[in-house]
Amino acid sequence: RDLNGKAVLLFLFLSVLVCSGTKNGLSVTGSTEFQYSMLKEMYTDCQIVMGNLEITQMEHHRDFSFLRSIREVTGYVLIALNQFSKLPLDQLRVIRGTTLYDNKFALNVFLNYQKDGVHGLQELGLTHLTEILNGNVQIHQNSFLSYAPGIDWKDIAGGAEVIVKDNGPERDSHPMTKTVCAPQCSGRCFGQSPSDCCHTVCAGGCTGPLDTDCFACRNFNNSGSCVSQCPQAFIYNKQTYKMEPNPNAKYEYGSMCVSQCPVNFLVDGSSCVSRCPSDKTEVEKEGVKKCEPCGGLCPKACLGTGGSESRQTVDSQNIDSFINCTKIQGSLYFLITGIEGDAYKNISALDPKKLQIFNTVREITGKIVQSWPKELSDLSVFSNLQIIQGRSLYSGGYALSVMKIPTLMSLGLHSLHQINAGSVYINGNSKLCYYNTVNWTRIFTNNPHTQRRLKNIKDNKAVKQCTAEGHVCDPLCSSDGCWGPGPDQCVSCKHFRRGGKCVEKCRFLSGEGREFVGPDGECLPCHPQCKVQEGQSACTGPSAHECVACANLKDGPHCVSSCPEGLMGDKGFIYKYPSAKRSCEPCHANCTQSLPTTALVLVVITAVLLSLSIFFMCVLYRRTVTIQRKRAMRRYLESGESFDPLEPGEKGAKVHLRILKDSELRKIKLLGSGVFGSVHKGWWIPNGDTVKLPVAIKTITEHTGQQSFNEVTDHVLEMGSLDHPYIVRLLGICPGPSLQLVTQFSPQGSLLEHIRQRKDSLNPQRLLNWCVQIAKGMYYLEEHQMVHRNLAARNVLLKRNNSVQIADYGIADLLCPDDKKHFYNDLKTPIKWMALESILFRRFTHQSDVWSYGVTVWEMMSYGAEPYASMRPQAVPDLLEKGERLSQPQICTIDVYMVMVKCWMIDENVRPTFKELANEFTRMARDPARYLVIKVKNFVDSQSQVSCMIRLNSTRTMSESSEGRGTMVDLEMNEDFSSVCSLKRGRYREDSAYISQRDSLSGALDVLITGTHSPKVLGKEDENGYVLPGQMDSPERGDSFCRIKGLNVGSMTGKGRELQETRWMARPCELEEISNCSTMGVNGSRSLPHMPPCGRFRGRPRAPCRC
Repeated sequence: RDLNGKAVLLFLFLSVLVCSGTKNGLSVTGSTEFQYSMLKEMYTDCQIVMGNLEITQMEHHRDFSFLRSIREVTGYVLIALNQFSKLPLDQLRVIRGTTLYDNKFALNVFLNYQKDGVHGLQELGLTHLTEILNGNVQIHQNSFLSYAPGIDWKDIAGGAEVIVKDNGPERDSHPMTKTVCAPQCSGRCFGQSPSDCCHTVCAGGCTGPLDTDCFACRNFNNSGSCVSQCPQAFIYNKQTYKMEPNPNAKYEYGSMCVSQCPVNFLVDGSSCVSRCPSDKTEVEKEGVKKCEPCGGLCPKACLGTGGSESRQTVDSQNIDSFINCTKIQGSLYFLITGIEGDAYKNISALDPKKLQIFNTVREITGKIVQSWPKELSDLSVFSNLQIIQGRSLYSGGYALSVMKIPTLMSLGLHSLHQINAGSVYINGNSKLCYYNTVNWTRIFTNNPHTQRRLKNIKDNKAVKQCTAEGHVCDPLCSSDGCWGPGPDQCVSCKHFRRGGKCVEKCRFLSGEGREFVGPDGECLPCHPQCKVQEGQSACTGPSAHECVACANLKDGPHCVSSCPEGLMGDKGFIYKYPSAKRSCEPCHANCTQSLPTTALVLVVITAVLLSLSIFFMCVLYRRTVTIQRKRAMRRYLESGESFDPLEPGEKGAKVHLRILKDSELRKIKLLGSGVFGSVHKGWWIPNGDTVKLPVAIKTITEHTGQQSFNEVTDHVLEMGSLDHPYIVRLLGICPGPSLQLVTQFSPQGSLLEHIRQRKDSLNPQRLLNWCVQIAKGMYYLEEHQMVHRNLAARNVLLKRNNSVQIADYGIADLLCPDDKKHFYNDLKTPIKWMALESILFRRFTHQSDVWSYGVTVWEMMSYGAEPYASMRPQAVPDLLEKGERLSQPQICTIDVYMVMVKCWMIDENVRPTFKELANEFTRMARDPARYLVIKVKNFVDSQSQVSCMIRLNSTRTMSESSEGRGTMVDLEMNEDFSSVCSLKRGRYREDSAYISQRDSLSGALDVLITGTHSPKVLGKEDENGYVLPGQMDSPERGDSFCRIKGLNVGSMTGKGRELQETRWMARPCELEEISNCSTMGVNGSRSLPHMPPCGRFRGRPRAPCRC
């Protein structure tokens, strides 16, 4: 119970009621009535007072009979300024004097009488007091007390000083027992015989010779027996010669032995203490609060400033009192009189270097108010401050106030993560930046009132000016902001934190000193005995039993540096030896030691050193070869050759392409072959160089027909001049009976094969970024007037997991048959990827590449499915003229699908440009989960796959069962080339009329399809061109997919997506008729408007349509 600040502990032990005393001296709280009721509640039925017994300023009519039960006081007894006649401490036998009044007296009785009255103390009532173990006795100025002078206090207090004076008239008292004991008794006795001595551990007398017959114990009472010390936690076992836990151990609590300390006490060794010593700190283990040695600097609580007249601010006189403080009890005021000095009080200016003392402060219970030295530009001296409790607040309710510091540039409080009460006031700091980035909501805990206080952060340096000067947060900081520049000033980290500093990633799979992620996202080191493995994590936690593999040996579940030899166990000494599996196995029971011979040790050491030398030499050799290859490849990629003009009046060209000799190329592995040639993995060994560069060698066996040598050479030179991150570089050509093209080698193979094999591990971010990269690569080809003609997922190679490159661009121009015998052959001409004008009129432009791009995106979103799988190539043109298009893939929302639809418009001038496609997919990649919905596992019905063909604005579907075209593993060589002979490029598409027409139509189609204009692309890409997710100015997405009327796309349930079929009575609109629609609903519940007759199309009359 807590009675006005005075703690009272009731602890029942073997029918002994223990209560805590007080330490108020002569001061009192409240009225005498309150004081009396408090005393009565504290000491009723109390037998042992753990502390001091203080009875002061009580009137004569008070009844103190509740004190009769007290038998022992561990501290001092103070009886002063009272008016009652008798104090009924009849059962009090021992005053131990562990604490003394005025540091002198164990018993102090004075001024117990009524001035100018008849009431006062007449009898002490200490009839059974026989022992005062420590401290002096003072009894004086008790006008009505008569018996005190006659008591033999030497018998009770031993050699202590006894002051008895200025009391009432003296009267005789009875002799005490000690004076009649036999000389053989060193202490008390219970008779006059030499055999009637009390036990040496007794205090205050006894009833017999045993330690259980004592009135009180001189040292400790252990279950009714007096002992010199309580049972210790560990005892010595004579049989095992070891210290073993004592099952009967008890703790010293005052003069008693207890099995458990009271809940508000701490365990320190074998004692119950109220607070830990200076070299220990309080910890809680298994529900028990203990004092344990500090790992470093022990927490130290110091008194703050502002509480008294002499301690108003931190200044040069009191700053040394904060040395090694970890907790400030109260507030910290930094005022001008402390920083610059106070001449009136003769206080000198504060040395700014002295403020480093506050580096140890972790908690302030009150508030912190700042005025600051001009030499310091931040508050980093409080870099370890974690909590401001705010139990007392500055004017207006502020726990932190920083105002009018002209030199302050940043706050620097990077460890502050909690303000429990109050708000912040940051005002008038003309150079302060970063304040606007801090997420104060994260720091204020459960205090909605503080949200209204954030307006008091004002009149600091303008945010725009801070940004212009580069005072912004480090990129590794999260959106919670930062306290200053650098990754160590983040409020929270975007990725991980190591030692108070934000990092991009932990050392999970590589780097020195492997790590694991802690509960708060911090990078923590693995145990030193964990084995470092390339490409694998080393541990799952900090302990030796949490290693994935051991660096040395394994003993049970633990990784160890050596096996135990001669360690003491439960059944004696333990000896183990390392087995061939690098685990510690027990030696035979008769073995007493395991020491290898010197020869064996030398052999093992020599073999290990030799093996390591060979290993490191091999590693060094391979590393050297790799570096040489990289340098050589970089040199040949950056260098080029000058070619003289082939025609008069033309200028020479500087290209990266090289004319190679057949002797420089070496084919080592066939990767694939087709109708027009084959692809080999090989080496390029440049003349005069010793390095071997890995390349892909593509051999063209088909004749070039009517093309002249000059035309072929010009075209190849144009291909060799192209250099872009998202296209495969052409390194050189080797003329001969068969033209050989040498390109960079991509060991990861084609994008189509990768998607088919890894479809369960793909995520929306990677798919959309691949779409962006392909669009950017095609835009680069468009800028250089290079029509691809054969764009498909099989002709896109995977450079890295997050980067793709376009291959086989321009090769179709080299392969030109003289007739149409191969035109409808699916092996020669990719009909299903071609635009309608390319199929019908053999016209190839950049806009026809846009059509192929849309089919390529469909392949990616369908996990490598073949378009129009159930159709023969000859039937595709008629199907396209009827308005049929590929169906919406399962993972695509209507936004992504409508981008594909735009690419498949009949009118090539309405299709988007590659620049527009790159911007559109970049916008989608900022929020990938909005546009692509991919489950953890794709639930696809193996017996009924999603249809690959659907009429626009209709739901008629056809089954799609083909697995697609064949591909190669390392590098794909596909011969699905066009049969068009011309080497001319498509028209350049940057004329103003064309752009104007496209922009207006694109914008109109966006409004028709989505109901909104396309938002601007926000944010930035990383250094590799990879689009990172971010915020976009776009509508929120709903919980279900959007759908066009007639194409109902439900959520994924069971084994797949259900496609519901709805047929219209009217004819469905063709693609080019969409632009005539006034509106198009994107919700399944919105019907499409009726349309007027659509007129004639290609000379044929058409019926009215509905779109």
